[in-house]
Amino acid sequence: MVKRRSAVAMTDTEVGVFLEESRTMVLASILPGGRPHLVAMWYALIDGTVWCWTYRSSQKAVNLARDPRVTALVEAGESYEELRGVTLYGTAHLHRETDIVERVGSALLARYSIGNVEPADFLASAPKRVAVSLEVGRVASWDHRKLGGRY
Repeated sequence: MVKRRSAVAMTDTEVGVFLEESRTMVLASILPGGRPHLVAMWYALIDGTVWCWTYRSSQKAVNLARDPRVTALVEAGESYEELRGVTLYGTAHLHRETDIVERVGSALLARYSIGNVEPADFLASAPKRVAVSLEVGRVASWDHRKLGGRY
């Protein structure tokens, strides 16, 4: 059986552009009782991989250390005919190595142009943080603009 791609699905290129242009992803990890834990995260694409960082003691870091399964959502649109988004299903990998954490922090600082913050000040928290890379196993996407007004 051949799996059909939805008429509103994005191409791989469109997914890449959308992720580059978007600003915030909602990251879902799993709490000890099995409920999802959702947080809005800034992220950066580094060599085609989605990366973010967080404090080592944060709930999401604790969750990911226990169970690395994640779902991430990036979405846009104000009305139905404009809705588009990408859902990433995969595995989170935690990186505690200072050079990796600083590389991710530097990428976030460059991507988000965080006010008048000095890079050294921003990266001063790196020893307290963990970098998170997403190994994506499956991507779901949609772009309602492709509907052309047909619902």
